[in-house]
Amino acid sequence: MTPRGPQLETERLVLRRWRELDLEPFAAMNADAEVMEFFPAPLTRVQSDALAARADGGFETRGFGLWALELRATGEFIGFTGLAPLPEGVGPTGGVEVGWRLARPFWGAGYATEAARAALDSAFGTLGLAEVSSITAVLNVRSQAVMRRIGMREIESFEHPRVPEASRLRPHVRFVIDRPV
Repeated sequence: MTPRGPQLETERLVLRRWRELDLEPFAAMNADAEVMEFFPAPLTRVQSDALAARADGGFETRGFGLWALELRATGEFIGFTGLAPLPEGVGPTGGVEVGWRLARPFWGAGYATEAARAALDSAFGTLGLAEVSSITAVLNVRSQAVMRRIGMREIESFEHPRVPEASRLRPHVRFVIDRPV
């Protein structure tokens, strides 16, 4: 992982490239059953490290990725926010989604909304995208609330192709926002 490359700042947050020091708190966050409630399972350390590498690697391969998220005041790692390709079989081919995951102590403070807005500014400004999606399990009402707060609208319900058929997490929704005119 390399700390060079695109970085964004908001009033309270820094969205930056990943550092080795992020891996331990990221693994702890991904092992938290409550944080991972709307994913098939918590992640092992190996899975978490691989996710961080893929998240950061997107900046090199696609020009966008998932930023490590830190508090400006303390430099503390609190999660990630950013842009990633939509999963195959979901939404438009080549579509991009905005996503986030925060450690539990940082929920409810508006950080996901603040960071997602910064990521959307990058998507529409720097990258010139016409549309950005966001997907989540139907049961994940907290993420859907963030989607609405950042101006997204719900456009479809679908069965996530990567989630087992019997899973309560298979029903998903996709929200979308268009580039401002």
